[in-house]
Amino acid sequence: SQKPMTAGELNIPNKRKRTLQLERPDCVLVPHLSAGDTVTIGEITYKLKTPQNPELVPVKHISGTVPQTVAQHLRWIMQKDLLGQDVFLIGPPGPLRRSIAMQYLELTKREVEYVALSRDTTETDLKQRREIRSGTAFYIDQCAVRAATQGRVLVLEGLEKAERNVLPVLNNLLENREMQLEDGRFLMSAERYDKLLQEHTKEELDSWKIVRVSEDFRVIALGLPVPKYKGNPLDPPLRSRFQARDIYYLPFKYCSSSCFLYIRVSQLLSLATTLCSQESSNLGLPDFPVDNLLAALHVLNTFPMLSSQQLIQRLYPYNSIMGKDGHAAVEGVLSRFELLDGRRHPAPSAVLHVSKSAEGRADVTLRVVDKDVTFQVPAGNKEPRPPNTNPNFICSPSHSQLTAEMMQSHMVKDICLIGAKGCGKSVIAREFAEMLGYSIEPVMLYQDMTARDLLQQRYTLPNGDTAWRPSPLVTAAIEGKLLLLDGIHRVNLGTLAVLSRLLHDRELDLYDGTKLLRWDRYQTLKEELQLSDQQLQERSIFPIHPSFRVLALAEPPVVGASTTNSSSSSRGQQWLGPELLTMFLYHSGSPLAKAEEMGLIQGLTPSVPAEAAEHLLHLAHMLRKTNDPTAQSLASSLSTRQLLRICRRLSQYPEESIMHAVNKACLSRFLPSLARASLEKSLADCSIQDAPGPAEHTRDYSCAVKDGVLTIGNVSTQVYKPNEKMKVPDVLFYDNPQHMMVMEDMLKDFLLGEHLLLVGNQGVGKNKIVDRFLHLLNRPREYLQLHRDTTVQTLTLQPSVRDGIIIYEDSPLVKAVKLGHILVIDEADKAPTNVTCILKTLVESGEMILADGRRIISAKGRPNTIVMHPDFRMIVLANRPGFPFLGNDFFGALGDIFSCHAVDNPKPQAELAMLKQYGPDVPDAILQKLVAAFGELRSMADQGTITYPYSTREVVNIVKHLQKFPGEGLANVVRNVFDFDSYNKDTREVLIEALHKHGIPIGAKPSSVTLAKELPLPEVKMTGYWTINQGGNARRKLLCPTETHPIDIKGPVFLRVQGYPCNRQESRALSFSEEKAHWQLPMNEVNIICDEHLTHIKSSDVLYVATCNPVSLYSMKEGGETIRSMELYDVFPRTISGVWQPFVTIAPLGSPLDGQVVLHEEQSNTVLHLDMETGAVRRLMLSPDGDQPSTRASNWWNSKEQQGGHKMCRDFAHKNWLLFYKQDGNQLEVLDVLEGRVHSISLLINLKSVFLVAEDRWLLLESNTNKKFLLTKPITEMSVPQMLSSEQLPNENLSAALDQKIVSPNRILADTGSFARIVVGFPDLMSPNEVYSFKRPVDLSVLKSSDSGAHMFLRGGLRSSPAKQDNCVGLLVANQVVRALPPSKVPLKEVYPKDVTPPMTAAYLEVTDLNSKKVKYIPVPRSRTVSPYTSWLSKVSESDVLIAALGSGGVVTVDMGGYVRLWETGLDNLQRSLMEWRNMIGAEDGRPVQITIQRDSGQDVTAPKHGKVDPSNAPHIGGNQWAGGTGGRDTAGLGGKGGPYRLDAGHKVYQVSQAEKDAVPEEVHRAAREMAEKAFKERLKEIDMSEYDAATYERFSNSVRRQVQSLRIILDSLQAKGKERQWLKNQALGELDDAKIIDGLTGEKAIYKRRGELDPELGSPQQKPKRLRVLADVSGSMYRFNGVDGRLERSMEAVCMVMEALENYEHKIKYDIVGHSGDGYDIELVRADQVPKNNKQRLKVLKTMYAHAQFCMSGDYTLEGTGASVKELAKEEADEHFVVVLSDANLERYGIRPERFAQVLTSDPQVNAFAIFIGSLGDQAERLQRTLPAGRSFVAMDTKQIPQILQQIFTSTMLSSA
Repeated sequence: SQKPMTAGELNIPNKRKRTLQLERPDCVLVPHLSAGDTVTIGEITYKLKTPQNPELVPVKHISGTVPQTVAQHLRWIMQKDLLGQDVFLIGPPGPLRRSIAMQYLELTKREVEYVALSRDTTETDLKQRREIRSGTAFYIDQCAVRAATQGRVLVLEGLEKAERNVLPVLNNLLENREMQLEDGRFLMSAERYDKLLQEHTKEELDSWKIVRVSEDFRVIALGLPVPKYKGNPLDPPLRSRFQARDIYYLPFKYCSSSCFLYIRVSQLLSLATTLCSQESSNLGLPDFPVDNLLAALHVLNTFPMLSSQQLIQRLYPYNSIMGKDGHAAVEGVLSRFELLDGRRHPAPSAVLHVSKSAEGRADVTLRVVDKDVTFQVPAGNKEPRPPNTNPNFICSPSHSQLTAEMMQSHMVKDICLIGAKGCGKSVIAREFAEMLGYSIEPVMLYQDMTARDLLQQRYTLPNGDTAWRPSPLVTAAIEGKLLLLDGIHRVNLGTLAVLSRLLHDRELDLYDGTKLLRWDRYQTLKEELQLSDQQLQERSIFPIHPSFRVLALAEPPVVGASTTNSSSSSRGQQWLGPELLTMFLYHSGSPLAKAEEMGLIQGLTPSVPAEAAEHLLHLAHMLRKTNDPTAQSLASSLSTRQLLRICRRLSQYPEESIMHAVNKACLSRFLPSLARASLEKSLADCSIQDAPGPAEHTRDYSCAVKDGVLTIGNVSTQVYKPNEKMKVPDVLFYDNPQHMMVMEDMLKDFLLGEHLLLVGNQGVGKNKIVDRFLHLLNRPREYLQLHRDTTVQTLTLQPSVRDGIIIYEDSPLVKAVKLGHILVIDEADKAPTNVTCILKTLVESGEMILADGRRIISAKGRPNTIVMHPDFRMIVLANRPGFPFLGNDFFGALGDIFSCHAVDNPKPQAELAMLKQYGPDVPDAILQKLVAAFGELRSMADQGTITYPYSTREVVNIVKHLQKFPGEGLANVVRNVFDFDSYNKDTREVLIEALHKHGIPIGAKPSSVTLAKELPLPEVKMTGYWTINQGGNARRKLLCPTETHPIDIKGPVFLRVQGYPCNRQESRALSFSEEKAHWQLPMNEVNIICDEHLTHIKSSDVLYVATCNPVSLYSMKEGGETIRSMELYDVFPRTISGVWQPFVTIAPLGSPLDGQVVLHEEQSNTVLHLDMETGAVRRLMLSPDGDQPSTRASNWWNSKEQQGGHKMCRDFAHKNWLLFYKQDGNQLEVLDVLEGRVHSISLLINLKSVFLVAEDRWLLLESNTNKKFLLTKPITEMSVPQMLSSEQLPNENLSAALDQKIVSPNRILADTGSFARIVVGFPDLMSPNEVYSFKRPVDLSVLKSSDSGAHMFLRGGLRSSPAKQDNCVGLLVANQVVRALPPSKVPLKEVYPKDVTPPMTAAYLEVTDLNSKKVKYIPVPRSRTVSPYTSWLSKVSESDVLIAALGSGGVVTVDMGGYVRLWETGLDNLQRSLMEWRNMIGAEDGRPVQITIQRDSGQDVTAPKHGKVDPSNAPHIGGNQWAGGTGGRDTAGLGGKGGPYRLDAGHKVYQVSQAEKDAVPEEVHRAAREMAEKAFKERLKEIDMSEYDAATYERFSNSVRRQVQSLRIILDSLQAKGKERQWLKNQALGELDDAKIIDGLTGEKAIYKRRGELDPELGSPQQKPKRLRVLADVSGSMYRFNGVDGRLERSMEAVCMVMEALENYEHKIKYDIVGHSGDGYDIELVRADQVPKNNKQRLKVLKTMYAHAQFCMSGDYTLEGTGASVKELAKEEADEHFVVVLSDANLERYGIRPERFAQVLTSDPQVNAFAIFIGSLGDQAERLQRTLPAGRSFVAMDTKQIPQILQQIFTSTMLSSA
């Protein structure tokens, strides 16, 4: 019925009448129509008119028959059309509504103006746009105006996409058909115009610029119903102007076309209908894309063996879109309609071959099981490449299956490929295109891309005219390429909507009026209108090439994430909505299976070590499998791409450790602590260890340039020959090993061709390293600094206008690409990630499209391109993600396309070396203190205790200052860094504490020196002789028989040596005293210290401390970081206290047995030999028979007399021999450790004690007479020495002590009656030896040892026996005797003034200095804790401390609470230290600061001279002659020019001292205090809280104050970040928007952008709060063990912390607190809707916890409680869910398996559950932690850690993505 129309026929009105005949009862056959006919639908008739522009009439939209439903819709539209009303077709997404509109227009032969609205549509797009023609701006009518004046139909699609206030422009046009235009014309409705025409001529109306609106003008709007779908709701005034019609999907029967698949089709249809029903949308399931069913059926026709389930996955990829519930619901529907047949039907396995058939088509053969199916698909114009011939594409089974499936879909529709980043989407897409011979057109999408960027851009012609340039997308459509839309998940939906017509109908309307038509429609049009291509192109109509296809790439949608593009874009969003579902068929590239990935890696990097690759894959797959979010995020940084990069590197450098590579890829240095723990655990599980450490320190890292070859470490390369020398950076850089290692690492990657990303905190030298690196390589660099306002334009080209023509200037990026320079991008994390992600295509494929239409490509090719220079590289610098930088997560978005390097502050040694180069004159001690203090601050920043990470930059600045102004004290200079924090109380306290700990005296005054008062010693007296009795019992010499036998060695047993961190505090922070440093040993409260000893190993002092309840040994280096401890309670079984009180002494051995110790237990005479390195314990049996006197030992405590113990003499332990004897016994046993022999000597006297005065002479004391024997020669003298030195005093010290010049052998000895005695001549001279004594006024043994002070009531009763340790030490070099005395034996009245009460002390150190003849008493502070076993303590030592000599001028004390203190007592040392300390504080000389301005007085400086001395000494100022003036020139005086030296003639400078000036008058202080107090009381009264309660609450609140503070700081800053403003475009004022520069030329107004609050997209779900539940353990055991470790109170503190930190953030984080105990697991403490508002309510919660724990039943419901909470929280709507369980880990006691607990913790992937185990018995908690998933469980051995752990959990999970 089709006959060509001729011009003649058009004019003759044809009177034949045509009706739409009903053929089938449900379909209508449409006859061909010509002008002048009338169309009748049903009973409604419409008369056709001849179109003016027939090329604008839609063609080929009606396909032969019209379904009945459509006919109804058309009839309705015709009714409205006759009424002259505008219609709004509303309905679900899909092309149906548009197609019905077009069918109507084709039926009625109307011309169409089509506009796809998007969020970027502005008024100018609808009304008029200006263009410049030959220097003048003209208005060009846009669609709405054209349609109105020409009488066309305006089709507006996507009303819900347009921004809210754009469409009201049309309101008046819709209602009254009137509109005022920008160029002064006025549109007027046809009736009014015609009325005016009757009175006026047309010329008059034209001169008034009135234009008639055609009566045929209609508007058809197409939109989605908005509450259900996303978008802006209709504006009520706009809505009222339309008539609406709901166009739902076509009913069932019209879709089923082919019959033999009838059953399957109906199943699919039932599924579709079910999924589009109201109920399913209540479940949150998106609509099923019904419109795509037809395409799917085509595939089914060709492949009847295809399973429906696979088909459905393509139409409706429910695995990606939905969470668990939705998933289950869909599967339920599927099984209902018997569509779950995925297992029965095989998938196509591979593409066999592709051959070109016709133009633009290809025949593809697929292998499906054993059948080969051939079918036709669109193809490109290049020769197709046979599959699997690309060397760079390793084909794995899953990939070939994927390409085969894509071929099937490609037959009918555009494809979208979903896959995680780095899993090979782009590679597969490229391979797919090459198989079909397509050219690829990649378009990288970014977030603020506008519709205009997608379709057309404006530019200026050389003569200044404005024009439009088609975007790559449009050229691809015309040329028939494969369009790769990369990153469709990033773009806003409203922008993509522009493409929906292109994707569905292959039609497109562009901004300059060009139309693109589908190929067949274009051909039809050409035939009907008899026009040539040329003529159509003049009317700007172009065909879309038939083989054009779109392939979109996207990352998987995040299930349950909000759909908005809010700040959480790093976490991704749920982008795949119902609209997008209709546009594509979906394929998901699943991550590779392990074997496939292995094949891939070996194929691409053949030389990689197999074992390494195996380990890597094992790790990656282990992380991918878990459903733990932290592991998932780690797995994303180990994508296939990243693994390939690691393997490339390993194949080049096989000796590198995998650990290093993985840590680098995950940037583990900057992961939150939980994720880091999780990674470490996974690495350990995969048995990936680090290579042994010492190797890296011994290798010296150096860099050298020799003959044009640069070598860093082990890597060398040629030095570059640049063209532009001036761009090569040159920088001051001090080499240090750590930065060298980073640079070596960088060079390795650089040589592999990688682009580098350096991440680190501020000030760690990223820029320096890069500049140094490029300097060494001699490479020129281009530098780009990014910031908040960086846009894609500024990264690539800067447009500017010159003489009315727009010119683009290349940015550094383009220059670097052209010239092959290195582009350094700094602060990359400051720019929005959506901007920086355009770097991705540049790095990956070497392609990028610039704003001026040029493109960067990697190989030479087409015109208008920039070829990327082979030497171009990018080095990107960024701060670490997260708080406090709060940049954008550059690493998260783009980390896997760069090779990442974490730059850290240098290690202490490296940093010290570097600082020495910056400050060669600064004393080492100061540098070490700085390095140590900053090291501590950095680790605190890593743990989150402080927020600012102090870096090397700060230390360098301090050192530079000290170098230049050495006179200023360190304490003042560090304030240059720390004054930033001076107003934040908590931070300040933390800082000051840390600085003081390392001895930086910030805040100290030079006057605060508190040394002990010195008292004079009594005169030295000669008190007698020691002579050796020659006569008398000479026969006794003979009776000392000795025998020798080897020792028995039992063992070794290996015990665990544990390391604890040593928290060493410098004591001279605020004031200077003898005490140098102190720290606490990690021992428990009941333990008792019983011995300590120092030895000198390899140039450092090692301190050993033994404890006896249980027996254990601690060792530590004096400056070291760790305390090692070895618990020996397995060797000395612990007995009932008081029954057996072991007492241990230690003897460290000397070389060659360094680090080994002999322990001797006195009661049982057990001798053990320990090796602290390996933990080996051997028992040495001294007596051969080994008879233990067991019978007497069993009841010795009954007898009153104390049985004598065994003793060990260890003076020559460093020579490796020891002497043992038993008190009141008569045997000496000499043990030679090296030879392993015992010599036993039997004596005739009973021993009281033995002193080794020399190796071969021993002084023995007989037990009852106190007679002394030397070896065996008796001598007399009645007092018992407490200490006798085994070496002699140096001669000068001896002379000083005796005030006479004397050289002689001597020994110094001390006893209770004297301060010190010197025995001259003993033991080497046989003549009588003189004894000189410094007598005490009162003998110490007379003073009764009643304890003063606190320990009195503890000790109870008298001491049962003399103490076992005599605390007395001789320092021979310093000529001092130091002993520790209890306070009761110290003359306190002389030491302290009358009105001062002496402080509570543990003891006093009595220092007797024989040089200055002074004695002083230094108070030792009380220990923090004291063991309850008091009677036992008193046997150890009479004062609470033990002491040992430390080197030459000092002693070490250990008090009973395990507190170790180092003291400096030697005078010389003290003076030296005091000088240093004063220098650190800085001399604040009391002089005022003078400001002098020097005018050169014309007189040159003559030779400096002293000047005349004024006899009267009057003050002189200036004058060049008087000596001692102030401010003169040439003469000596204060502050002048050129005088020889400063001379102060002693004029009193009248000046108020600084301190007085600073002091605020007392009454002001008092007033301030009273005011604060009054306010506090008022507040209490307000909340009705007693002061006692307030104090109780303060106790809890204060101990977590810091954590609360830092959490709140983080919450605040995150809140601020969430409120960050966005760029609002199209503003009438603000800054010029580069993208709109041409619109500016043409004179448009809205070309500015400004920052403003972005309203959330309408219809996007509300931001839900995060949901937290704290599950606290309030069971009986908490109360019971509270006394041991305070666990209940710590839990209460933790709860208090949660309540305080989250106060006022309830809208962000909704929390509740629940208790669990034997009474049940849901004891409500805080309800989510009633959180406590003030301290009183909070205290009530804490009281409830306490009371409950006290009175509840025993039992443990941890497991049930956790399970219930996880289930309950998962049901609630929230952004994220957290459960934190506090529990004491005695699960085993109740028979709960840890595995079950682990299961419960991870039972729901939506809920992050964490467990904190509180101090447990033995290692229960640690064993538990090993079985629980990493990063989910914490052990708080010290309950003080609970709040910190909680803070860690918060910061690293909840707040990381707020």
